[in-house]
Amino acid sequence: MEKSSKNITILGSDTEFDGVLEFTDNLKISGKFNGTIKSSGNLEIDKTAVCTVDKISAGSVVVSGTVRGDILADERIEMCNGSKVMGNIETARLRIADNVEFDGQVSMLGKEPDVDLFSVASAEYKRNLVLKSDSDVLI
Repeated sequence: MEKSSKNITILGSDTEFDGVLEFTDNLKISGKFNGTIKSSGNLEIDKTAVCTVDKISAGSVVVSGTVRGDILADERIEMCNGSKVMGNIETARLRIADNVEFDGQVSMLGKEPDVDLFSVASAEYKRNLVLKSDSDVLI
């Protein structure tokens, strides 16, 4: 079994933290957090956690508890069964389980298209979408 090279830090259920939190590895919050989170690592909001944030920025975010505020995750956001998220989210991949209370807008991050939709003629754009089969017949 391969060991993870990243540390895991846990803010326990009796912990209350106010301010700006920055980290690079993995963090699990089980208590109360108020402020801003900036990270390139992974964040887990436990089912007992209540986070009121200006913004969470992380590599990935898994929410089982309550988050009030915006979330940006470069890789993914997962909202687990019973979680509550009141805020806008922006991510490349999103998973929302059953029984999730979500109030906000979703913006999906992704690779920008090779063609600017607003600067090309519709015929040119359609040509860029055409697929070729093995026999080079246009479909």
